[in-house]
Amino acid sequence: MTTIPVPLGPRSYDVVVEAGLLAHAGTLLAPIANGRPMPIVADEAVTPHLDTLRGSLAAAGIASEAIVLPAGEGSKSWATLEVLMDRLLALGVERRDHIIALGGGVIGDLVGFASAILKRGCGFVQIPTTLLAQVDSSVGGKTGINTRAGKNLVGAFHQPAIVLIDPATLDTLPLRDVRAGYAEVAKYGLIDDPEFFVWCEGNADRLLAGDPQAREYAIARSVAAKARIVGEDERETSGRRALLNLGHTFGHALEAEAGFDGSLLHGEGVAAGMALAFAFSASRGLCSPEDAARVATHLRAVGLPDGLAAAGIRASGARLVEHMRHDKKMEGGTLALLLARGIGQTYVDRSVGLDEIAAFLDAQPR
Repeated sequence: MTTIPVPLGPRSYDVVVEAGLLAHAGTLLAPIANGRPMPIVADEAVTPHLDTLRGSLAAAGIASEAIVLPAGEGSKSWATLEVLMDRLLALGVERRDHIIALGGGVIGDLVGFASAILKRGCGFVQIPTTLLAQVDSSVGGKTGINTRAGKNLVGAFHQPAIVLIDPATLDTLPLRDVRAGYAEVAKYGLIDDPEFFVWCEGNADRLLAGDPQAREYAIARSVAAKARIVGEDERETSGRRALLNLGHTFGHALEAEAGFDGSLLHGEGVAAGMALAFAFSASRGLCSPEDAARVATHLRAVGLPDGLAAAGIRASGARLVEHMRHDKKMEGGTLALLLARGIGQTYVDRSVGLDEIAAFLDAQPR
């Protein structure tokens, strides 16, 4: 068992990583249950894990009620939020209760937001079952839903009470979803840990093939990296936490253009976005073309898109930039773009005009 603290003063919590953890999660959750039932919100794809979790809670003397929602990005919506809130209120959830989010990033974001606004805030627990959620969205307290204007534009910062990560849940995940989550693993090396990126280049195949040691190591190291950054900048006020968005500005625009219909998964968009961020950095002379090529080569080697063509995006630069105008990091009409001076040397740049980005995107192969 690996325990990683997220240091946030009175909002601090632990992230616990252990293969097989789900079977004894009840023991870990008993101290915060306080003898109260714990609602579990899950999606249709995690039914086997739901049964294991409910059995674990029952063994620890904790009653539970399951709320199962449709899988997919479409559940991060006003309509599903309303359904969920009505169900939780009907269960009599109180402010000191804890709601369990069991599933991928969609469920974690949705349940976290519901917990933030239900009775002006109640507790929740993250039990992520996808690699992407395990290494990224379950840690740090960002919650929210999508709207017609864009992704995650309505939400709140609301930290979980604890995060329980069982790498064994990845065994039931389609390989495409594991690959998509891997993009966020590689991201931590590209941000500020070039030695970890070297590890990724040498061990990604083991991780994707299901090697337990590789998976547990990658998850723990990724979570530790995110916990450190979140501890320094919880609400993205100093700019430090913005580094976690490497690839996301480009990636979210690609997702929006794809219509959030599952044809381009979030991690796939991030992968293409990271490759584009390095290619753009190289075009400005910030990093070497060799570094940009190295990033693209690695992403391509593990089966992730390394640009617009591989992501199936043919839209013009102007259209993609229009999606970027809705980015949450826009301030005074300028975009906080994550660029790189090299592998492990990512920084925030607010000097780039949207017209320059559009011209760069227009020059990319389709």
